[in-house]
Amino acid sequence: MGPPRSKKRRPTFRRLLKTSGVKLENKLKNRQFKQQNADKKQRKDQKRMRQAMKGSTLQTPRPLETYRKRPEEEEQEEEFLESLPTDMMDEDDLQQMTTMARKASFITRDLSSCGPVHGGKKRSSDVVRSYEKVPRKIAKMQEKEVIHLLPIKDKSGVIPQSMERVVEKQPEPEEEDDDADKPDEEESEGASSCYVGLTPEQREQLRNQKLNGKKHCIANLASAIISDPMNNMKCVKELRGMLMEADPSVAVSVRKMVMVSLMEIFKDIAPTYRIRPLTAEEKSVKVKKETKQLREFEEGLVSQYKFYLEDLEQTIKDWKQKKRKRSQAVGLQSYLSLAEVAVRCLSELLLALPHFNFHNNIVVILVPLMNDPTRKVSDMCCDAFKKLFQQDKGGVASLATVRVISGLVKSLNYNVRPEVLQTLLSLRIKEVEMKKDLEASAPKKRFMTNKEKKKNLSRMQRKWKKAEEKLEKELLEAEASESKEKKIKLHTETLNIVFLVYFRILKKAQKSILLPVVLEGLANFAHLINLEFFDDLLNVLQNLIQSGDLTNRECLHCIQTVFTILSGQGDALNIDPLNFYSQLYRILLRLHAGTPNYDIIIVLRCLDAMLTRRRKQVSLQRAMAFVKRLSVLSLHVLHNSSVGILAANRATMHSFPKCDFLLDNEIQGSGFYLPELNEPEHCNAQNTALWELHLLQRHYHPVVRRFAVHLSRGAPSEGTASLSVDLSRRSPLELFEDYSLKDMAFNPPVAPPGSKKKDHFVVGETLLDGELQKLVSRVLSLVEDTQPDFAATYTHIRAQD
Repeated sequence: MGPPRSKKRRPTFRRLLKTSGVKLENKLKNRQFKQQNADKKQRKDQKRMRQAMKGSTLQTPRPLETYRKRPEEEEQEEEFLESLPTDMMDEDDLQQMTTMARKASFITRDLSSCGPVHGGKKRSSDVVRSYEKVPRKIAKMQEKEVIHLLPIKDKSGVIPQSMERVVEKQPEPEEEDDDADKPDEEESEGASSCYVGLTPEQREQLRNQKLNGKKHCIANLASAIISDPMNNMKCVKELRGMLMEADPSVAVSVRKMVMVSLMEIFKDIAPTYRIRPLTAEEKSVKVKKETKQLREFEEGLVSQYKFYLEDLEQTIKDWKQKKRKRSQAVGLQSYLSLAEVAVRCLSELLLALPHFNFHNNIVVILVPLMNDPTRKVSDMCCDAFKKLFQQDKGGVASLATVRVISGLVKSLNYNVRPEVLQTLLSLRIKEVEMKKDLEASAPKKRFMTNKEKKKNLSRMQRKWKKAEEKLEKELLEAEASESKEKKIKLHTETLNIVFLVYFRILKKAQKSILLPVVLEGLANFAHLINLEFFDDLLNVLQNLIQSGDLTNRECLHCIQTVFTILSGQGDALNIDPLNFYSQLYRILLRLHAGTPNYDIIIVLRCLDAMLTRRRKQVSLQRAMAFVKRLSVLSLHVLHNSSVGILAANRATMHSFPKCDFLLDNEIQGSGFYLPELNEPEHCNAQNTALWELHLLQRHYHPVVRRFAVHLSRGAPSEGTASLSVDLSRRSPLELFEDYSLKDMAFNPPVAPPGSKKKDHFVVGETLLDGELQKLVSRVLSLVEDTQPDFAATYTHIRAQD
């Protein structure tokens, strides 16, 4: 027979789980109890030491000389000394005993002369006890590790088993507080002392050697980080430590290189999502090794990125505050260059990582620098935010930036540079672009065709497939509509803040330098203004124009804003903007080929909204007056403006066919044309002709000549005088931009002069034309044969007199 079968049952999985839970709980309790005991014992030892030191200082025994003896005791002591047998001791021994007795005052002290016996004993015992309380050496607690063993089960239940084991602790290196407290001046002095006694060439050579070594070190660390970011995150900390370079000869260059290197590293290794901190529950859950490693990498990346941004911010603050460091490694004159590199790095991170952590912190740092007196720093920040607005499709980053800009403008009481508000013109808040972005961002799902369904699927499968595709289409539409609603909501909130800034400036700072930018912004976003603001806004703009304090460009922006509103949502308003027509008609003759030539593009936008889109509300007299004055304007502007103006005249003549009266010499009606009158309705433009077109047919630009010929023939759509498809399909604004001189290039390019090479060279006075040469020779021969006689000529003249 085999061995007897054990009656014990194998523990189930649930019981094992329960046992492991008990073990973990016991282990945690033991650890907490051990820590509490150690802390409690340490506190007691420290308390005893303080009491002992306090008692020892207060109850120090006084020497014998401080007590006064009674005269009777002094006499008894002298008698006792005389009665001693001194013949048994030498004089040297007696003197030595006497000195020892004087030193040992506690032997000869009479305790009865110091007061009560019990009080003296109590004081002396307290002194001894206080000294005994002082520990000779603080006892070190040995850390013990509790090892949990397998539990034992009996009738009462499960009994946990454990044992303790002493943990040998390795000695920790002592902190070098003294070295940390020392100022960095010693390092800088040591670094500068190596240059003593060297020539300038040797100093430059030594500096280049150090700089090359630093470059190699930076390159090695950066390569290690990019090759394996998860395992080499400690190299980021080492590289960031080089921002505190103390060698004055290479400090500025090394710090700049480290800033740029770290910026490129973070752009490469940063994930495409935002890293959020883990909750307590997530930290307590046991995860896989790969997940744990990823969490550690993300935590280290966020912390190092935060420290890097703080270093850049501190660099900018040191430059603004002109704060000189103790190390003196960087001079005050180098702070500006370091700050420029820091601003450049922050701008690059602002554009490259708009989704990553601390993006709003970068916005808060850079927005005040847009108003900085240093032109280079201000331009870098403004350009960065313009690019951010242009590439932001979601609207989250734009909203955060606009909020900070609004707070800055309000806190400085509108005393900011115009470039700060100029960046708001780059906001992508247009319905067309929103629809395009929506279509581009919507995921495209390819569905099976009918042929593929019949070929690959059965009848029941086709039925299920049809229902599944229908459901997927509905889900995609719901997702797209949700994202569209979210984007529109963000854009609406952004525009509300922008219009709030604009309206505040119109109300409180009408004479500010920000007014041109505000008017330009209103003209840019006028089609998005709420209908309830139209009446008040039109009154404000009309008062600004009539005040006479605005420049031509500002007046044009006001007019553009008004007609953009009236051509959009304000089309339902019953408003006759006759005054704004007169203002534009008056401004046209003030423009010329100088700086105002760039204002022609605003004029072209106004003409499109005033004449083309509102052709049903415009009279023929008004249209003919604008065509005549625009033809006059085309004579004294640059060629790109002339092309745009003639294209606008072409569109007006197509909208008002009876404008061909201006091509005849006959007078239509009574009166004379009054070119100096600034009222287009009453200047009698029908009684003049477009004689400017004949001058423009001799213009230096070929496209202007072509347009002049085309308009002088009545702007036909077919025939020899018609325009090419390339010119007829482009708008006046597009033609103005295409033929602009902003790139210092002539469009079309000027043909080079042809080279005329002579077949043969002649020597002497021979001319190329044979007949001309014969005539010249005959005249010269007659002159040579005739001899001038001045005396005969004089006599002949006197005889006639």
